[in-house]
Amino acid sequence: MPETFLEWAELLSYVVTIVGLPLAIYVFALEQRKERQAEEEVIHQRLSDEYNSFLKLVIDNADLQLLSREGVHAELSAEQRERKQAIFGILVALFERAYILVYEEDMDKQRRRLWQSWEDYMRDWCKRRDFREALPELLEGEDLDFAGHILPLAGLQA
Repeated sequence: MPETFLEWAELLSYVVTIVGLPLAIYVFALEQRKERQAEEEVIHQRLSDEYNSFLKLVIDNADLQLLSREGVHAELSAEQRERKQAIFGILVALFERAYILVYEEDMDKQRRRLWQSWEDYMRDWCKRRDFREALPELLEGEDLDFAGHILPLAGLQA
């Protein structure tokens, strides 16, 4: 049993080294993980907000019938075709951003769930013939990995 102050100090330093250091490393790693999760939640919320803004744009342009699965039944004017192409461009840019910020080859369960919702949006839009037809042109100059991901969803070759 330690008898002097120096012996007690030395004993306490051993206890801190043996117990405190691993505990500090564990707490640090836990905080880092929580911070990453919070960052991913912020990314998810921003992307969701952007998609909601996109849907408001689609609603504001209801004459283009972008929410109907079959697409437009009547012939569009030149101005309507241009608006539709611009809206599709915004959508592709949003999908690309989601791909770059969220997609990874090896995703954990939470990230995979987040990505799955974006891939579902992509699949839904790729069901539209007019979107599929516009897609190759919209992907010019975009991220090649993203293009290689969305083209097969649309049934097109990457």
